[in-house]
Amino acid sequence: MSDTPDVNRMYDDAVALKDQGDLDGAVAKLRAVLQIDANHTLSHSALAVYLQKQGQLEEAIAHAQRVTELEPNDPFSFTQLSVICQRCGRIQEAEDAMARAREIQMAQ
Repeated sequence: MSDTPDVNRMYDDAVALKDQGDLDGAVAKLRAVLQIDANHTLSHSALAVYLQKQGQLEEAIAHAQRVTELEPNDPFSFTQLSVICQRCGRIQEAEDAMARAREIQMAQ
């Protein structure tokens, strides 16, 4: 199985591309990760941020929502969704996500 792509290395490569200013390249690399592992949470999380920066708001929100589906008990998942929604002008959804993050934190 040595010919199986290492999605974690690919993710790291995407972050390095972003750090070098190549947001398009980073997005392409993260999309490639998700072709291999559709549930790679870190890639969905990064895509939410990068796509929001590119103005691809609906897709950014969709990736942030996917993170909450993959990590439903992690308050950070909902905090990130809240931030992405806020930056995309979806204030009520942002407030709802932040409320959910607080509920999870209180339950832990």
